[in-house]
Amino acid sequence: MSSPFFNPGQAKPQGTEWAARLIPGSASAGRTRKESPGALRDYLLVTLNWVLVAEICLRLRAAFPHMPTFPGLLRSSSISPTLLGIALLHGALIHLLSGAGGLRGTGTDWRKQMRSVSMAIFWATLVLSAALQLQGFSVLEAAAVWSAGILHCGTLLGRRWAEREGRLRSVRATRGTRNVLIVGAGELGRRIADYLDKHPEMDRSVCGFLDERKPLGNGVVGRTSDLAELARTGFVDEVIVAAPHDRNLTLRVLHAARRLRLDVKMAPDLFGCEPTRESQSMGSIPLISLHEEELPVRGLLVKRALDVAAAGTALMLMAPALALIAILIKLGSPGPVLYAAPRAGRKGKPFRCYKFRTMVKDADDLKEKLRKRNQRSGPFFKIAHDPRITPIGRFLRRYSLDELPQLLNVLKGEMSLVGPRPHPLDDVAGYAIEHLPRLDVIPGMTGLWQVMARRNPSFQTGMNLDIEYIHCWSLGMDMRILLKTAGAVLRGSGD
Repeated sequence: MSSPFFNPGQAKPQGTEWAARLIPGSASAGRTRKESPGALRDYLLVTLNWVLVAEICLRLRAAFPHMPTFPGLLRSSSISPTLLGIALLHGALIHLLSGAGGLRGTGTDWRKQMRSVSMAIFWATLVLSAALQLQGFSVLEAAAVWSAGILHCGTLLGRRWAEREGRLRSVRATRGTRNVLIVGAGELGRRIADYLDKHPEMDRSVCGFLDERKPLGNGVVGRTSDLAELARTGFVDEVIVAAPHDRNLTLRVLHAARRLRLDVKMAPDLFGCEPTRESQSMGSIPLISLHEEELPVRGLLVKRALDVAAAGTALMLMAPALALIAILIKLGSPGPVLYAAPRAGRKGKPFRCYKFRTMVKDADDLKEKLRKRNQRSGPFFKIAHDPRITPIGRFLRRYSLDELPQLLNVLKGEMSLVGPRPHPLDDVAGYAIEHLPRLDVIPGMTGLWQVMARRNPSFQTGMNLDIEYIHCWSLGMDMRILLKTAGAVLRGSGD
C-alpha cells in the first residue's frame, strides 16, 4: 500500500473548493452531451450485411444459371429495392427486441448484453423469415435471411466488443493509475486493499484507510473528517466505502466525496450471500457505483495522439539543428549537453525533465546562495541577469531553444505540448495546499501562463491561469496557445 500524501505544512483555506479534483474541461461539462449514435451504426451494418448477401446471391446465380432465382430480393443483374426495405425492417426488429439500452451497448454486464443482442438477432431473423415466407418468398430467400442473421451476429457483436475494448483502453491511457481511499479498515476493507495490491491490472493504488474507531497507523491515515485534505494532498480519484454501518456517517462521506468530484463505490456486506447483479467486482467482492465523474476521454486521447505525432515529427525535422546546438554548448563551457532536472509531474510524481544546458555545471549548488535575489513571489525562483547562465545559454533561452529536448518527455508521456509548466521539486515543496490542483494534469512545454503573463512576477497570477486552463481546457484552446507560443518564440521574448 502506497502513501502519496503531501505535507504542505500550511493552514487550510476555508471551504472545500480548494480540495476538489480538477477535471480537464469541467467548466463546459454542464452542457448536454449527445448520445453515441450506436443505433445508426447498427442499422448501417445490417444494411451492408444484406448488400453482401445479395452480392453473393448474384454471383451464385451467374455461376449456376439453372439454380432457382431470388425474385423478391434480386433483379436480373442488380439488387431489388425491396431488399433495402427488408434490411431496414430487420434492423428495426433487432432494435425493438434488444431494447434501446442493449442496442447501444450500455449494459454493465458484458455477457448478459451479448446474450441479449444475440437473442434479439435470432428472434428478429425468425420473425422476418416467417413473414416473408407467408408473403410467398421462396425457401432460398428464407435461407438468405438466415445468412444475413449470421452476419449480423458477427458484425454487431464484434462492434460492441471493439467499442468496449477501445473504451477501456482509452480510459486507462488517459486517467493512469487511480489513487483510492477506503472508508472502513475492517475485514472487508482490508480484503479490498489486499486484492488491489495483488492485481496491478486494476490500475488502482490504495493510499490508506479512513476509520472512526481504529487507531492511526497500520494503513489508517485519518478520520472521515480528514477526507478533503487527504484527498487533495494524495491526489485521490476514488473512494470505496467498505461495509458501512453508520448511516449518517456514510451519507456525510458520500456527500463530501461528490463535492470533491471523486468517484464513489460501495462494497456492501452481503453476509456470505452471492450477489446476483453488480456494476463491478473485485474478486468475490461486489462494488456498487454511486457516483462517477465523466472524463473527456476522447478529447484527451486525441490530445495524446497529437502530442506524439507533433513531437516525433519535430524531432526528426530538427535533428540537424539539435546536433548543432549540442556542439555549441559543448564548445561554450565544460559540462554535459543535456540538463536532466527532477520536476513534479501529474499527481506530483517526479520525472526527469530534459533541457539543453544553459548554465554552468554547478548551477544547482549556487541556487541557494542566490535565493535572496529572487524576483518572483511565492515558491518560484527567477532572477534577471542570472550569473549562472552561459553566453550560448542566454541565446537559447531567448528563443526557447533550450526546451526542445522536452519533446522527448512528450514522447514518453511525462509531458504534453500544452499544460501547466512543471516546477522543480523544491518549489513544489513550498506549495500551499490550494496550489496542488495544478498537478492534477500532465505538465506541458507551454501553457496559458506562458502566453498571458510570462513576465508577471506574481506566482498566484500564474497559478490562477493554470487552474483556468484546466477548467476551460479544449483542443481548440491548446491550438491557440501553441500559435501564441510560436509568435513569442519568433519574437525572442524568452528570458
